[in-house]
Amino acid sequence: MSHNLYINHSARAYRCRSGISTDTSCNFEFSYSTTLAFHRKFFSSYPQTPLINLPTLAEELGVKHLLVKFEGERYGLPAFKILGASWATCTVLAQRLGVDLERISDLKEFRDLLDAEDKKENRTKPVLYSSTEGNHGRAVARTANLLGLQAKIYVPDSVSELSREAIRSEGAEVVIVQGDYDDAVRIASKDAGIDKDRSILIQDTAWEGYEEIPNLIVQGYSTMFAEIDEQLATSNIPSPSLVVVPVGVGSLAHSAVRYYRRSSSFPGSSNPSSSPKSSSSSSSSILTVEPKQASCLNTSLHAGHPVIVRTSHNIMPGLTCGTVSSTAFPDLLGGVDLSIVVDDDDDGQVVKAMKDLKELGVNAGPCGAASLAGVRGLKKTDLEKGNGNLDEDMVVVLICTEGDG
Repeated sequence: MSHNLYINHSARAYRCRSGISTDTSCNFEFSYSTTLAFHRKFFSSYPQTPLINLPTLAEELGVKHLLVKFEGERYGLPAFKILGASWATCTVLAQRLGVDLERISDLKEFRDLLDAEDKKENRTKPVLYSSTEGNHGRAVARTANLLGLQAKIYVPDSVSELSREAIRSEGAEVVIVQGDYDDAVRIASKDAGIDKDRSILIQDTAWEGYEEIPNLIVQGYSTMFAEIDEQLATSNIPSPSLVVVPVGVGSLAHSAVRYYRRSSSFPGSSNPSSSPKSSSSSSSSILTVEPKQASCLNTSLHAGHPVIVRTSHNIMPGLTCGTVSSTAFPDLLGGVDLSIVVDDDDDGQVVKAMKDLKELGVNAGPCGAASLAGVRGLKKTDLEKGNGNLDEDMVVVLICTEGDG
């Protein structure tokens, strides 16, 4: 079993400076209530995803409560990614239209505005470009479909035909890249740049010169954490002591850090009606989990600077990324308390986590089950080294990012 545990004892004192995109063209005031309200209006026919209390696992790990935020049924898709893809896409399109997204009543009204604008200007609608290992690309394709737009999704040749067909089922064109995820990102970006007037690149990883949309995606993911606060409060359970987040390029972990490490000047932080349970921002620790075969964040945290790693095949394709997002890393370095690596080659720990969760009624996919494998690895290091990262008073929330199938 691989752990390679990283610990930052000062992480809970870290504060993010702002939740607003670094790009000055993104000139709206962001707060957590804004994204929450957007998702509830645009996806009003869907309930929030469940937060499932699993006392059997809490007893196993020696904590007071263990809950799983199950994202396997998010707005009709088997993963959380549409939270970021929809928010980023609609925000950028609203900017182009010159309309206030908060004043749009629902998805149909927004699509009608897009149709009317395109007829008035007599131009072709935008085309969404993205690259993916599966779930993000399908979320972009679904968003395009809902808005009446075309999408071109670039996938590494290692992505299964089943995943490719799932993306095509949303009406998108799938472009197969001979290479890995990072190669797909580069080629999608290059092709989108050829037709700048029509194309919008919706990518969840950032690099120099491409930062606004990844920041918007990070903002979109915050709905998940706001829901967790509401659900815990409804159940009379305290704020999370530990939130466990699987990591690919680091955008979801970045959203967790921004949410739980927000400063008092952060928009939406001081007003309880804007942020469901603002006290959680100072009390929650964050554990990130990655495959040994693609541990770009864990390696970078140990080094103190971004490190590109070679990736290899494993059962967690959605986490198989070799480069951490450039805009995410500074906040991850400051705000992540713990980082651990799981290796399915040794003892099938992720497969076991999937099996155990399914027996408890949680149909987790491998990337989602990585959270349980990671916290079990943390418990093992506690026993081996006498650390006290888990204790009987803790409330642990596992982010299960995807369902199985």
